Amino acid sequence: MRPLAQGSWGFPVGKRSHGVIFAFLLLLLLVAGVWALAVGQYALSLREVGEVFLGRSTETAQVVILGVRLPRVLAAALVGAALALAGAAYQTLFRNPLAAPDVLGASAGAGFGASLAILLSLPLLLVQWMAFLGGLLAVGLVYLVARMVRRHDPVLVLVLSGVAVGTLFSSGISLVKVLADPSVQLPSLTFWLMGGLNGVNAQVLPPLAALVALGALPLFLLRWRLNLLSLPDEEALALGANVAALRAGVVASATLMTAAAVSVTGIIGWVGLVVPHAARLLVGPELSRLLPASALLGGGFLLVADTLARTLAAMEIPLGILTALVGVPAFLFLLARGGRG
Repeated sequence: MRPLAQGSWGFPVGKRSHGVIFAFLLLLLLVAGVWALAVGQYALSLREVGEVFLGRSTETAQVVILGVRLPRVLAAALVGAALALAGAAYQTLFRNPLAAPDVLGASAGAGFGASLAILLSLPLLLVQWMAFLGGLLAVGLVYLVARMVRRHDPVLVLVLSGVAVGTLFSSGISLVKVLADPSVQLPSLTFWLMGGLNGVNAQVLPPLAALVALGALPLFLLRWRLNLLSLPDEEALALGANVAALRAGVVASATLMTAAAVSVTGIIGWVGLVVPHAARLLVGPELSRLLPASALLGGGFLLVADTLARTLAAMEIPLGILTALVGVPAFLFLLARGGRG
């Protein structure tokens, strides 16, 4: 009998089946992408979607697919993958199943940057860049505090500093809400904070893809050594790991991906918390399998959620609300499943 890899909550996975699982997740992502291209207010059949890419369709269908839906589909897959990768990395780094991409204040910092830009009536491109810089600034402050406080456990200091800095930037968002024009700026600010992909266009994709790739690449290259971060520091050091450098690399990579994602979509919760747990249930905790599984599952999850957000009702449902409605029951199910394991 072949040995079995064990999921984090006791779900047995045969090694031979990992390839099948990755193929299945990739197929799900592709099916979700085709479905997202076809449905919407201007519905198209699968044959019509195919004709668009073959150059045989009407001009209207080309505009709808290539100009509107395809950038949104690609952005959803990128953002979902980025948030899931960041969540998986942070859960390993902090050895805490409740760690999420916003644990170090990146989302709150990005939210504050975007809020400030909206208050100043800046164009959308500057709103996105200020959100990105706000996310980097928040995590930079957290890391600076952690470097200054050396008498306590460094992981604990990082987490507590993240909570404090995140709260500070959240207070800044509240202040901006008070100062914003209630008829114009406040609705825009509120809708942005609830998350959505309605502002995505083709121009956003190249920088988003580049930043996500820049953050994801070190995680994949160092995936074997990052497994050591799940051990106590003393054991990881005894095995030859440079714990401080690895920890800094994980924080930088995850922050870059989180800030890039939030700057485009606003604050979207639960993806980075729930998806790594589901992926771990399928392929186990080893990062060489967990990272690609999380990326595929996160991209597919956000793609499906975004398609539902724009098709379930006459008006688009904010994506952050929908991911919470799906993510909370899913998290509780996984928690109950783990308890039985």
